[in-house]
Amino acid sequence: MFSHMVKPTQAKRYASLGAIALLTTSLVVASPNPALAMHISEGFLPLGWAVGWWLAFLPFLAWGLWSLQQQIKQHSESVLLVALAGAYAFVVSSLKIPSVTGSCSHPIGIALGAILFRPPLMAVLGTLVLLFQSLLIAHGGLTTLGANAFSMAVVGPWLAWLTYCGVSRLRVKPAIALFAASFISNVGTYTLTSLQLALAFPDSVGGLATSFAKFGTLFAVTQIPLAISEGLLTVLVWNWLTTYCVAELQALRLLPQEELP
Repeated sequence: MFSHMVKPTQAKRYASLGAIALLTTSLVVASPNPALAMHISEGFLPLGWAVGWWLAFLPFLAWGLWSLQQQIKQHSESVLLVALAGAYAFVVSSLKIPSVTGSCSHPIGIALGAILFRPPLMAVLGTLVLLFQSLLIAHGGLTTLGANAFSMAVVGPWLAWLTYCGVSRLRVKPAIALFAASFISNVGTYTLTSLQLALAFPDSVGGLATSFAKFGTLFAVTQIPLAISEGLLTVLVWNWLTTYCVAELQALRLLPQEELP
């Protein structure tokens, strides 16, 4: 019955998207090298701050669940794209990459989904990414999930979406808007992480400002090369989507109708 409802070209396209999502996820889960960097680790935040960030994050998670329900209800054909956006964020934010400061870091991969499905929905996908990373590869933690989700699954997507909309109004090429959105969401996420750490651990002499300057300087230097790389990767993935997922992007009003094959 399903074969009569879905055209062969559509079935091939869906199978390709599903295979990419499954393959990239399995590569990370099966990796023998765990990623232990950048997300705030389990038990690192004092109890009051951990609870406070959870309380700040939960309303956005509720909004995201409603947004996800509406997305599936109104655009059921986009389910695989939703899965692909989540898998993409999971893979790139799980990569442990040596940084210029001698430590390691990783991109966040949240901008693509924010542009495809708007920021509220990414609160759900980003939280699932962080939850699986906490449980499967000891990256982040459950007590710090609220803080990590607020920075990566709430602030990151909104920065990406606002940047994308703002730069697009300048009538530049879509690649430039995508690159800028990915870059700003990456740097902005870790700027907030720096503030979260500074609030929890103010410097004994200089207080909050000194602590924020220390964390911010470290993350800024670390993240800029990765933010540039993530911006380029986001553009490449977008180009792939505009080649193989034209109908889906048009349904989401991200491509003009005249580009239908």
